[in-house]
Amino acid sequence: MKFKILLLFLVFQMIPGAINFCQAQSYGLGFDSYEVVQDKRTGLDLSPDNTFCFKKDFALSFELSFLSDKKTYFGYIVRLIENDKQNIDLIYDNSSDNQHFKLVIGDKFSRVSFDFPNGDLYKKWNKVTLKFNKATSNIQVIYGDKSFSQPVKLSGEGCFKILFGANQYKDFKSTDVPPMKIRNVVISEDAKIKFRWALDETDGAKAIEEIQGKDAVAANPVWIKKLHYEWQLAKTITLKDYIRVGFDENKGILHIVGKDSLISYKVATNKSVSVKHEAGAQPVYVDNQLLFDKLNEKLYHIYIDEKQVSTFDFKTSSWDKNGVKPVDKTHFIHANKFYSPSDSAIYLLGGYGHLSYKKNIQRYHVPSKTWTDLNLKDSLFTPRYLAALGPAKDGAYILGGYGSSTGQQMLNPRNWYDLLFFNTKTKTFQKRYELKLPKEDFVFSNSMIINEKENSFYTLIFPKDKFNSELQLIKGSLTDPDFKMVGSKIPYQFVDIQSYADLFFDYSSNRFVAVTLYLGENNQTKVSIYSLNAPPLQSVPPVTVATAGNDKTFWLIGGLLLSGLLAYVYFNYYKKRKPGNSALSPGTVPAVSVNSSDTESVSAMDDHSEITSEALHSSIFLFGNLQLFDEEGNEITKQFSPLVKELFLVILLYSIRWEGISSEKLKELLWFDKPSESARNNRSVNIAKLKGILDKMKYCQVSKETGYWKIKIDFEKIHVDYTHYLTLIRNKKALNKQNIMELANITKRGNFLSNVEYEWLDTFKSEISNEIVDTYLRFAATMKIADDPEFLIKLANYIFYFDPVNEEAMIIKCKALAHLGKHSLAKTTYENFAREYNRIYGEDFQKDMPEVLHS
Repeated sequence: MKFKILLLFLVFQMIPGAINFCQAQSYGLGFDSYEVVQDKRTGLDLSPDNTFCFKKDFALSFELSFLSDKKTYFGYIVRLIENDKQNIDLIYDNSSDNQHFKLVIGDKFSRVSFDFPNGDLYKKWNKVTLKFNKATSNIQVIYGDKSFSQPVKLSGEGCFKILFGANQYKDFKSTDVPPMKIRNVVISEDAKIKFRWALDETDGAKAIEEIQGKDAVAANPVWIKKLHYEWQLAKTITLKDYIRVGFDENKGILHIVGKDSLISYKVATNKSVSVKHEAGAQPVYVDNQLLFDKLNEKLYHIYIDEKQVSTFDFKTSSWDKNGVKPVDKTHFIHANKFYSPSDSAIYLLGGYGHLSYKKNIQRYHVPSKTWTDLNLKDSLFTPRYLAALGPAKDGAYILGGYGSSTGQQMLNPRNWYDLLFFNTKTKTFQKRYELKLPKEDFVFSNSMIINEKENSFYTLIFPKDKFNSELQLIKGSLTDPDFKMVGSKIPYQFVDIQSYADLFFDYSSNRFVAVTLYLGENNQTKVSIYSLNAPPLQSVPPVTVATAGNDKTFWLIGGLLLSGLLAYVYFNYYKKRKPGNSALSPGTVPAVSVNSSDTESVSAMDDHSEITSEALHSSIFLFGNLQLFDEEGNEITKQFSPLVKELFLVILLYSIRWEGISSEKLKELLWFDKPSESARNNRSVNIAKLKGILDKMKYCQVSKETGYWKIKIDFEKIHVDYTHYLTLIRNKKALNKQNIMELANITKRGNFLSNVEYEWLDTFKSEISNEIVDTYLRFAATMKIADDPEFLIKLANYIFYFDPVNEEAMIIKCKALAHLGKHSLAKTTYENFAREYNRIYGEDFQKDMPEVLHS
């Protein structure tokens, strides 16, 4: 009994907190305006299936704000259409010098016009109310503490269509919409709330109505809450050679310096201007840095090894230094930098080069143009790079990084997680704290956003031991060693000196800006720019905004929390006490996690009636994570050292695809940097280790009988998923539904050797992914949609697993779903595809939904 009472107490303690949390979130519906073509502009229909009919006085209220730095501000805020005859519109008209908000009745302006004071329209949410008084035949427009009244003829029982932004309704169509955002839309009748739309959704076209379930529908919605969680790819630029970036946080301009030009990109407007300079005038070397000084509005191109700084004058659009010649490089790659207003100096800390980490503190005094190396012998600042730095009053904070106590790369390098403060007045470091060691090590982007008023910071983290990595935004404290992850992840290709990541804050539009650079093999640098609205959210839970007066929502949240707690107690306390309810046995294959857009995607990958688990004894799995199991079902994968694992894989794959691999080829792939004698010794030692491990698997051994290194396997006794895959793929003419299911059974574990990255392996991986997709598409081409639409949906999902933006797979799935009458799922599939296409390629998918269904 006491336990139940405690549970209820906990639930009702949690409910107000949950409600307050929801209320604090940033949410609403944003409207795409003239920056997109007409059919991509945003609209909201509060009654998509019918109208609102009122017998008594009624009111419409909503909160409104404008998006800043857009091209055109003109159009319909809201349009009310009475009995499909009379329109009553609140519009924003930028053609006049003042009083931009106007009330239109029919085809005439009313006498009501107004504006919000002191830029409130862009800085805050502003409540607007339209009250319709039938007895006095007028409309009262209320905003802030002001109101206007306008006579209007209203019918006794008028039925209204209520539309925000762009609409396609009968003779009242319009694509004129200002770049705005709205939230908390409420309809009251006789002073009682009847309908409420918080507009706190994160995806889809439906906007939940909280009181009577009269959901609204949005066209081309921009959900504000999602913009506070999911990073948006704003721009991708490809330029030659090395590239460096600096940011003007007051104006929200990213400056990009390349070998022949300076590009200035404004984040809010998605526009850029370019200033050309002569080839060689501003050479960009591997450890150069770019820094914008917001106090003096100067852009500095810093040549660290050359100990020179070139300054860009925005008035004359020119640099004060040209053609800086390289010197013998010490290298300070991934060094940190900041401008100190108190002594008009640029500071550079740390870096990496020539197999050593640096602890140098370098100072460039801007007025005198003198360069000094500060000698801090007893400094807390150990040699490091890949740290984050954020300027603050009297100095800068620097967080973590990677290095070693001695500075030498060969002597026990490690991750650092200390937060230090460098004081520019005393030229000393103070240690604030040490972060707790994480489960998985990470390093940092180059910059940190410091908020001394809130005593907090933001920066990006990522693992340095992966090529296909991801950046994660974190929020931390300047005094306590805690942090939390906020926002979604950003894809990031990391190859040490060829990659660079940085974080900035655009105060003009109140958003974070992340920039990644990657110099590819073709000597082209890909610049990717992402943005995230502030404040960033930890997640985007599907919870509607609650108010103290909304009893239904209050009890709904309470009921859900109570149900969750009781279920947790039941399954974790009572169920554990019953026999037969143990965890999965060691031999169970874990289910593959699928990030799907609809229920068909999940069921397609988890259909265990058709896809069965592989045996876990005498098996070698190459799809998904590499795994080897001996005859008794024991996993022996962990016995491989990194080098022995690579040796095993290269010999195995060359054995299966060809007849083995020569000693010369092995040296080329694994020991290219060693003399022949040393390579031979290394090969002998590691072959012996490999033989010792494979001895634990009967019927599998290393051989050199033919003069080539080979792994001999009795495939009747040992299951190798890759050989089964090759059998299926090579027999193209005999492909049938059963073969396709067998192929899916192999690939459901994941991509080929997904947990290992070797340069020589890339060709195998690319070839296999292409083969799998081509096989699925080839088989799909032999079927008509009507033959088996459910199977074709699964087939499309199998393709998406390897190629998330495969257009043919999307068309197949949309057509199959439409054939089954699942039109909303077909639309969702199309929208998710288009969004992913835009994220990867940085441009809109050109076909619309009708074109897809009729292609």
